[in-house]
Amino acid sequence: MSLQSIKYTRGSLAILDQLLLPVQSKYVSVQGVEDGWKVINKMQVRGAPAIAIVGCLSLAVEIHPEEFGTKKQLRQEIEGKLNYLVSARPTAVNMKIAADELIALANELSKDDSVSVADMKQRFLNATEAMLQKDIADNRAIGANGATAILQRVSAEGGNAGPVRMLTHCNTGSLATAGYGTALGVVRQLHELGKLEHVYCTETRPYNQGARLTAYELVHDKLPATLVLDSMVAALLRAKNVAAVVVGADRVAANGDTANKIGTYQIAVVARHHAVPFYVAAPLTSIDLQIPSGDHIIIEERPDREMTHVGEHRIAAPGINCWNPAFDVTPAALITGIITERGVFKPSELKAEIRKLLDL
Repeated sequence: MSLQSIKYTRGSLAILDQLLLPVQSKYVSVQGVEDGWKVINKMQVRGAPAIAIVGCLSLAVEIHPEEFGTKKQLRQEIEGKLNYLVSARPTAVNMKIAADELIALANELSKDDSVSVADMKQRFLNATEAMLQKDIADNRAIGANGATAILQRVSAEGGNAGPVRMLTHCNTGSLATAGYGTALGVVRQLHELGKLEHVYCTETRPYNQGARLTAYELVHDKLPATLVLDSMVAALLRAKNVAAVVVGADRVAANGDTANKIGTYQIAVVARHHAVPFYVAAPLTSIDLQIPSGDHIIIEERPDREMTHVGEHRIAAPGINCWNPAFDVTPAALITGIITERGVFKPSELKAEIRKLLDL
């Protein structure tokens, strides 16, 4: 059974505090939007899908006990607080897309004279709660699509179609989603098929999401796994016959350029040098067709302390300047395929295929 990072019943929300893992497993109560913004911004919850779900559910928890006199009042509450939640971590697009969709729903309901205030509130709560189950279903579809694509590529290149060795970066599993995971969902599916020989996970400096969180999930699920330092990836790909790299995404531009955790870009460069396929696993909610390329993606910068300290211990020379972008952008040209719940697409085909799927 995979880990549960989000616990929700109507009127109650708690998240597994990922700052304390793997030493301590503690759930933090989220009682409203202010709590939701804080746990997202402080990275007590992280991962683009989980950020969107927790953000929206924090609003659901807040408005659940409230009484609204008019639909206009409820609509303004929804719009204002969802836009505020988007500001907690701006690079990940899922929260923005979810906010836009829920604001559109609120606007539509507020204009419908046949819908009462109580009905509007109920339908809004239903829409936010549906995000949890949809995310798990989407992740399982991503896992199945990704595993199939990787095994087919290995077979087409004349290799043994499994068991295979995989490399992943950062954390993209149950701790970053509602459950199962995106890139780690692909790894889990390979394991369930009996086709995973081994998975390597990077430490993912400076926040160590790989060492703290991915490794925690892999041990929990008893997958054959090994942790490597970020600086070991080139040596690993040269020595260990890795079949493919699979990573997640915080935002995918229309041309396939992908923003993901810092360090992803250099792994893609090294993978290309070693002729190792490089896949991005992400739900459609991570694909932003409004942004033509990665040049337009806002990259969040984090505090110096994440680089200069480990816990309370300073490891960097006092007085040194720091540059700490949380993400980098991998050019589409380095990406073999983008794995979604609706299929696996080449970056060059992404915009047209997604528009077809969404009937745009």
